[in-house]
Amino acid sequence: MRIAYFVWEYPPRLIGGLGTYAAEITKKFDEMGHELVVFTMNDGEKLPRREQWNNTTVHRPLLADATPVLPTFVDDEIKRWGEGLKFFSDILTYNFLSANKFSNEVARKENFDIIICHDWLSAISGVIAKNSTKKPLVFHVHSTEFGRSGGGGSQTIRDLEYSTANYADRIITVSSAMREELYKLHFPADRIRVCWNGVDEKKYDISRFSKQQIDDHRKKRGVKENEKPILFTGRLTWVKGVNTLVNAMPEILRSCPEARLVILGRGEMADELKVLARQLNITDKIIMIDEWVDEEERILLYASSYMVCAPSRYEPFGIVSLEGMSMKKPVLVGRGGLREAVVDGETGFYCEPDDAHDLAMKALKILNDPDLARKLGENGRDRVLKNFTWDKIASDTIQIYQNVIDKKG
Repeated sequence: MRIAYFVWEYPPRLIGGLGTYAAEITKKFDEMGHELVVFTMNDGEKLPRREQWNNTTVHRPLLADATPVLPTFVDDEIKRWGEGLKFFSDILTYNFLSANKFSNEVARKENFDIIICHDWLSAISGVIAKNSTKKPLVFHVHSTEFGRSGGGGSQTIRDLEYSTANYADRIITVSSAMREELYKLHFPADRIRVCWNGVDEKKYDISRFSKQQIDDHRKKRGVKENEKPILFTGRLTWVKGVNTLVNAMPEILRSCPEARLVILGRGEMADELKVLARQLNITDKIIMIDEWVDEEERILLYASSYMVCAPSRYEPFGIVSLEGMSMKKPVLVGRGGLREAVVDGETGFYCEPDDAHDLAMKALKILNDPDLARKLGENGRDRVLKNFTWDKIASDTIQIYQNVIDKKG
């Protein structure tokens, strides 16, 4: 099939989990013989405006700053975004430029079978493209403004998500937990389908690394030979629960002095976490990596860890848990979408993301029982191979697309 694919982040410009998802699944679509035209954001003017990868063509329009004129026609809520107004401007410009190029140029030369957009960030272009070509639209919802904000957020974004969901022919979301959230937000229930995220099980395979490579990497990052690193990787933001993890460390260290917390990520809580660590007198037990690391080193961080912790307050699915499981690491996760990848007591444990004591007790089960940790890790790898390879996820997703094209259920 020929697919028009609108997604705001795409290689080599990766911001978060959405970019990883889009990179991996479109690679599989390409390998399956499907033709894709991807419309994504540029990085200033650093990236090619057009690029061809096998069966995939990538368009990255150059953006002009519309911030000075936005206040004349956006509502007061958007005006209060402050510095975020530039981000909103870039998203609008990207969507309009992409939709117009697709509708007035690309789609006039080639016939497309289906249009795909992801979250509110590319929703406008998806709706315009459907309206202009009359082709079916699939709206991927990886998270919602309501969930990300803890129940509030921007009403403009919430309205955009809702209207796009009602305009789309099908909605794909990443977990049953997210489907329940969409039901509560009154998204059209009959159009919602669940398709999990995946992981590259060949890339995220600890057998790729020798003991020497792992030891060298631990030494490079300041982890001592006898220490047991707990890895957190993700945005340093309230919703990810990283502050609860830091608050749990004193209790963890009392029963397991060799524990060490490794935090990979950036975000608005970075300074707050450093202050919290000083207040708790555990600065020397935390390694914060706020630099960009390439994927190979990121995988080495998993390989060098004893366990992986993702105590998110809100996580529609959570690729981090899959990556940890694929690397045979026991995982400790917050309740939510993460629970569908992680089986409590079998591949890891669940914890209450606002309860530092509960998190500490669950972590100590793993840290103080190497046989249990090994068993959880092995079970996690087996679960990934059965349920979460990108080959399987891509095949399941294409089937949903095909059903939409064929106007089936």
